[in-house]
Amino acid sequence: MGNMLKVEDLHVYYGSIHAIKGVSFEVNEGEIVTLIGANGAGKSTTLNTVGGLLKARSGKISFMDKDLHGIGADKVVAQGMALCPEGRRVFQHMTVLENLEMGAYTRPSSEVADSLEKVYELFPRLKERYRQVAGTLSGGEQQMLAMGRALMSKPKLMMLDEPSMGLAPILVKQIFSIIEDMNKQGTTILLVEQNAQMALSVANRAYVLETGRITTSGDAKELAESEEIKKAYLGG
Repeated sequence: MGNMLKVEDLHVYYGSIHAIKGVSFEVNEGEIVTLIGANGAGKSTTLNTVGGLLKARSGKISFMDKDLHGIGADKVVAQGMALCPEGRRVFQHMTVLENLEMGAYTRPSSEVADSLEKVYELFPRLKERYRQVAGTLSGGEQQMLAMGRALMSKPKLMMLDEPSMGLAPILVKQIFSIIEDMNKQGTTILLVEQNAQMALSVANRAYVLETGRITTSGDAKELAESEEIKKAYLGG
């Protein structure tokens, strides 16, 4: 299991606000790794910086042994990394199929049909609704569409930002079951999630972020049993 993503001593600022303060972590091939923490801890900022949407002041991000420093989001996708953003951000006025096709813009057109079939296998609901306008889908369906769209780029690493946000508990279980299926089919996953309990239940390893710093890391199942983590994040 080789090292796929390595983040070293990352510092990110919003103006004069020091949002990320020396964060380091890694994701190995085949893993599900989760970043957990309270609102405002810096989880989404970290993910957006790795995905090329934000620029780091300093630090190093390497993916498959390639330095990603200063590379824009479109080039990051071409390297084999996809970000499924917080708040889903599907193209509201386009159909399900058009949204999915947008996710494949870096791929040769000859490969799109095969990817579409794989996405429909994971998300049968999207196949049923492929002609429907995305803005008329339910929140859970829009989350599935956002994940499916990211999968269309055939990423080696999928970054998911708060996939369970605003969803009913039954849909949360369904989304996390799909995340496990995606991983079993060969996609490595970096998961940012407020629902620490669900995140730790599917992840191999976890990092805890507090006000821009990683304070704890380790085996996800062990962290889920930690009294400190239970009190802070699991309502225990």
